[in-house]
Amino acid sequence: MVAVGEKLELAITDLGHEGQGVGRHEGQVVFVPGALPGDTVQVRLLAAARRHLVGQLQRVVAPSGDRRRSPCILADNCGGCSLQPLEDAAEAAWKQRSLEQTLQRIGGLSAPVRPLLAATPTLGYRNRALIPLERTGEGRLRAGYYRRGSHRIVNMARCPVLDPRIDCLIAPLKADLEASDWPVDRHGGAGETDQGPGLRHLGLRVGVATGELLITLISSHDDLPGLAELADAWRERWPDLVGVCLNLQPLPSNRLMGEETRLIRGREWINETFAGLRFRIAADTFFQVNTRQAERLVACLKEALGPGPGGGSLLDAYAGIGTYSLPLAAAGWQVHGLELHPSAVAMARLNAAANQLEERARFEQADVPLVLEERLQGMDALVLDPPRKGLAPAATAAILANPPARIAYISCDPASLARDLAQLCGTGAYRLNWVQPVDFFPNTSHVEALAALQRT
Repeated sequence: MVAVGEKLELAITDLGHEGQGVGRHEGQVVFVPGALPGDTVQVRLLAAARRHLVGQLQRVVAPSGDRRRSPCILADNCGGCSLQPLEDAAEAAWKQRSLEQTLQRIGGLSAPVRPLLAATPTLGYRNRALIPLERTGEGRLRAGYYRRGSHRIVNMARCPVLDPRIDCLIAPLKADLEASDWPVDRHGGAGETDQGPGLRHLGLRVGVATGELLITLISSHDDLPGLAELADAWRERWPDLVGVCLNLQPLPSNRLMGEETRLIRGREWINETFAGLRFRIAADTFFQVNTRQAERLVACLKEALGPGPGGGSLLDAYAGIGTYSLPLAAAGWQVHGLELHPSAVAMARLNAAANQLEERARFEQADVPLVLEERLQGMDALVLDPPRKGLAPAATAAILANPPARIAYISCDPASLARDLAQLCGTGAYRLNWVQPVDFFPNTSHVEALAALQRT
């Protein structure tokens, strides 16, 4: 029996779902963040649970043949990109295998999983960033993502996974915010000091096709003297900057943005061209961070659902701002979108009008599990894009009570996808035709997947 603090040498054979290396010692699984399959590593045990151990990587004794020099110099410390040291081909193979194994292990599903649609490029792809801020005791401003497993910021001046047009803003914005002397509201981990209310995050957004930029400061209050003048200076410095906003989040919660966003200068949204359509995207709007891969997913959706028949009806649950509803409406479907958040519904309606699709795409503010069974009446197809936790039991029951002919299920979590597919297919109501993995988040352990189901 090993003790916490003991050092071990391990052969790493796999990755866990969070991208940590997996080895075994005396029959017990050992999770080692930063280790890769094929590595032989020395680790120090940090924790022992009933079924697994957690180790801290001390050194790589013999590196995997798939290990590379990370493109980012902060990758070994920053918690944002756990798989940067892994070669792209090996990362893609692991994501493919991990999805297949999860579907089989949790759902008992052996439907064909198509080859992963890998991302190109694997850097510079993120169209949005929400960067935590803190101020040191000496008054220096730090901005960066959290170190793995902590609330300690890894200070950075650039991030290579961001679109270069927002990446280049980080350093000058940090300098301006540091000079402002505005307080920073640091909600850290246990034992850390709350430095009082103030700035919390820096938000950056770019239209990949249009180049329009939006800067949003997230703060616990609005007492930021000189913000309007600073916003004017930023807009003069960067001609593509169409707006500067202030989002108020006074609550000490894990929710990064609050309910209220105020426009400081310009406009509070960017224009974007997506799947051949025009979209407005606001500071607090959810929109897929990898625009190119989301467009590839639209093509897969159209295949899963078939051609939009004349008058064919489609329900888009969790519709957001119409990201998938509107391309499907343009393809011929009569779409009814459901979305819980009123601001997203309003934006979806504006986007429908901007593309002359008001007659083909309607949006309703609603809690999906509560209305799904009724709204499915008369529908030919259903698009699901639920949160990471997957479908609520009431939503699954509603689908089985009133099953449409086709379902396209988009998921960002293989485990919840496997569970839900097993429930939809286990009764014999549906056949799972295929699953298409799409890599929205290269250099991380996350993978998106689209499942195509047909009523039996």
